[in-house]
Amino acid sequence: MSAQPMSEASAAAATTPEKTKVARQVVDALRDMGVRHVFGVPSGGWVDYMEAMRTADGIDFVLTTHEGTGAIMADVCGRLSGVPGVCFGTFGPGATNLSTGVGGALLDRSPLIALTDEMPAGMRGRVTQMGIDHQAVFAPITKKTTRLEPGRIREILFDAAEVALGGRPGSVHVGLPVGMSAEYSMPQTELPLPRAGRAGDAPPAAIGQMQAALRAARRPVIALGLGAVRAGAGEEIGRFAQEHNVPVVITPMAKGLIAEDHPCYAGVLFHALSDEVGKTHQQSDLVILVGYDPVEFNVESWAPQVKLVNIDDQPADIDRGAYPDVIEVTGDIASGVAALCATETTPKDWDMQALKARRQAMFERLRGTDEFGPCAVLDVLREVLPEDGIMTCDVGAHTHLIGQKWLTPAAGRQIMTNGWSTMGFGIPAAIAAKLCRPQVDVCAVVGDGGFLMSAGELATAVRLGLPMVTVVLTDNDLALIRIKQQKKQNPIYGTPIRAKGTIGGDNIFGVPVLTATDRDGLRQALETAFAAGGPMIVEALISSREYDELVLKKDKPG
Repeated sequence: MSAQPMSEASAAAATTPEKTKVARQVVDALRDMGVRHVFGVPSGGWVDYMEAMRTADGIDFVLTTHEGTGAIMADVCGRLSGVPGVCFGTFGPGATNLSTGVGGALLDRSPLIALTDEMPAGMRGRVTQMGIDHQAVFAPITKKTTRLEPGRIREILFDAAEVALGGRPGSVHVGLPVGMSAEYSMPQTELPLPRAGRAGDAPPAAIGQMQAALRAARRPVIALGLGAVRAGAGEEIGRFAQEHNVPVVITPMAKGLIAEDHPCYAGVLFHALSDEVGKTHQQSDLVILVGYDPVEFNVESWAPQVKLVNIDDQPADIDRGAYPDVIEVTGDIASGVAALCATETTPKDWDMQALKARRQAMFERLRGTDEFGPCAVLDVLREVLPEDGIMTCDVGAHTHLIGQKWLTPAAGRQIMTNGWSTMGFGIPAAIAAKLCRPQVDVCAVVGDGGFLMSAGELATAVRLGLPMVTVVLTDNDLALIRIKQQKKQNPIYGTPIRAKGTIGGDNIFGVPVLTATDRDGLRQALETAFAAGGPMIVEALISSREYDELVLKKDKPG
């Protein structure tokens, strides 16, 4: 008997079991690439995706109080996990709120995928409520912006992840056309999981030029940046520097690559007492940049006008008129470092005792005064926080102290924003760090100005039951701006946060507040807070005047 043709309804019934909802495909793709949390504020168009996460194993939606801080959480998850962090915002204000954290991931070099609602095809370009062009909004603050298509879900998301992870990591935006989440399409199952691509090795001629320059130099300096963190170059550089008497300076976000008590450690560029660090690098006759990313601090702002070697996967972004002699060792950073460390050369002419004396004198000055100020707070916190603990910090004068002063035993144990430098970073960064590293103690150090920008996320910490400590440096002063006003001999205006007093009350959004006015009281408060088993605030009432003699120093003369 011949087969009878199927009706359209029968055909649909036969194929539907093979198809899967777009929302389910999106969530499965994110989970399969290693994403464990998606941060944001939901919309009607996001409901199907939330339901898919609710019923999936190994991935959760985290409701935040603001899309921007949700994107910061995704940024920090990307840094700590090596898997792109993921965040969501809806049309218009949801997307523009999200953009602050998305731009942060781009310039702080954190892998991130930003998802937003997007108008369906028929409404793009039309005048409608909350309607703006999200592709145009995110183009300048991401490495790539695209939108989802049925039948290409995994392909598009895996490509977004590879772009986010590749080279200098950063953010990628994927628009989710509203209504597509409930559609069915054939899932893609054969695509390999995304991974960061590896740059090829630098040309042998460039390696030869680098090695010749190193042999000829008498006082070379090595500068480690964000790319050196990704390459894991700290240990190898540390051994090489010690063997050959080569001082090492680092950028703020490379903290932990080389120990502060390493005999070749010369300090952190750009942050507190950077003029003291300059006493070393200004003597050099060769500067070797290893994974140096100018997004933190332009080379021209500190390096003497000598020959440069740039070991990086991208050519140096530098004024070639001021620095005409640059050897570009462009390729895989780790292989470039291996070639550098394999150079046969003799110990250099640096006075290592003088370097040690400068380093010790700098840290002595960073001990502060007898007054209860930010230096004392950081000293006590460093004593209480275990070595494997993570400290995040906000943006402000205290960031400059932390960059130079905070002893950081390994990369990733101090987390800041320096390429983007948004206030309000510290608290959401600590929430993300605790989610990624639940087994270690986590704290945030914030000024009272930055605290006000993201205090609402303490409610998120309460809801999640996260044992984390927020240390608030209350001085009622936007100190960095106030110092700049005074240097111009301008009156203090617009920088006091309040006339006097504290952040307010003994409980904020359900988080208990302990107050300290001296070292002993602070130590007791911190020990209580870390043992509490939930979110706690320790408010240190300090004077901001200690910053005046320590921060905003010139890295080189002139």
